[in-house]
Amino acid sequence: MHERMSLRQALGTDRGGAVSRASAGTGEESWIEVIRKMDEVYNELLQYEVALEQKNAALEETQQFLYSVLGSMTDLLIICDRTGVIQEVNAATTQLLGKREEQLHGMPIGSLLADDESRQKMEAIFARVRVDPVTDCEVVFRSEDGQCNPASLNCAPRHNKVGKVVGVVLAGRPIGELRRAYHALHEAHQELKAAQQQLLHAEKMASLGRLVAGVAHELNNPISFVLGNAHSLTRYMERLSRYLNTVHAGAPPAEIEALRRELRIDRILEDLGPLLAGTIEGAERTRDIVDGLKRFSAMGKDESRPFNLTDVIDTAVRWVVQSRAKSFSVARDLPPDLPVRGSPGQLQQVVINLVQNAVDATAGVRKPKLFIRGELRHGQVVVTFYDNGPGIDESALGKIFDPFFTTKPVGKGTGLGLSISYGVVERHGGRLTGANHPDGGALFTLTLPVSGV
Repeated sequence: MHERMSLRQALGTDRGGAVSRASAGTGEESWIEVIRKMDEVYNELLQYEVALEQKNAALEETQQFLYSVLGSMTDLLIICDRTGVIQEVNAATTQLLGKREEQLHGMPIGSLLADDESRQKMEAIFARVRVDPVTDCEVVFRSEDGQCNPASLNCAPRHNKVGKVVGVVLAGRPIGELRRAYHALHEAHQELKAAQQQLLHAEKMASLGRLVAGVAHELNNPISFVLGNAHSLTRYMERLSRYLNTVHAGAPPAEIEALRRELRIDRILEDLGPLLAGTIEGAERTRDIVDGLKRFSAMGKDESRPFNLTDVIDTAVRWVVQSRAKSFSVARDLPPDLPVRGSPGQLQQVVINLVQNAVDATAGVRKPKLFIRGELRHGQVVVTFYDNGPGIDESALGKIFDPFFTTKPVGKGTGLGLSISYGVVERHGGRLTGANHPDGGALFTLTLPVSGV
């Protein structure tokens, strides 16, 4: 306001001089109009200056905001012209490359790449990006200290105000740390898988140790049968040798006939067929038991073939029950064929664990019993294991499949049986659940997809 008053005063002085020249033909009204116009122009200039200062402040604030955003970005940002010369970079880029921002300005981006493959990719980016943005292009930068830093870039064209492509914007992130983390995760995963396989094998061996008595009994029958037949065949061989020697010596027919009746050669010939058939059957039974043991003890991780789950359950029950007190009984209600696909050895271990748990759970029951029932239901094999023990404590129901959780006394259980069984069933595409039966006792339900469905 003070400036405006001074101007009026100055103009007033001029106006006084002008009045003295009024006789020259210039009227006072004209000078007043000039002064008014000058005031209007001055006001407009002041308003324009204020608006200009406000816009300048907003521009500085926006610029500071952009600088702060670029500085806080952890991703790389490189702005190039159409030829690949760097115009702007952010702090993350300077940190990765080990160069100052002013050093990078004006450098061709190809000079920062570590190998010819990356340079070829960058050339392809600049040739293509004018038409179509590029995503997830992996290149390798070489930092000031010579270290190679792989990065995944997204590239887009930069346009001027009339839509003409004037450059390329490269944004991405270093993936060296990600690769190292992935490699460490992969190694940890492999170690975990190896540990799981070792635990699985150890649990199998522990189960096999508990089943030694039952397996020995299972083997004893066919071996005893084969051994008895072998003794009979040895005696028959002696008689046949004596008879044939007499025949070959040219003895009289009467003597040969008498020896034939004495040695009962005809009965021997009748017995040879059944004896040999029984011996073969016993040997085959022994072979099947040994094969079952081999399948059970082997890792069998990748084995997958169709088989009858009923046979697996029958074998597992025999092995467990024959090594236990005769008071424990198992009632089976199974169809002749429960077709599933997978590893018979692994699923045999699951059944053994479930039967063994039933044996342990009914240890204090006067007449311990396990009920096994199987059926085909909606394209699935469903087998339930229900014992007449005290059942599972409600507080333990949610933990029974956790590794190393056990309700048995120290030294009596590892807490791995049900956990391993759960994992085996899950890998076979099935489910294993545990609950309490409405009539008391524990109830485990094994569900597997039917083979071929």
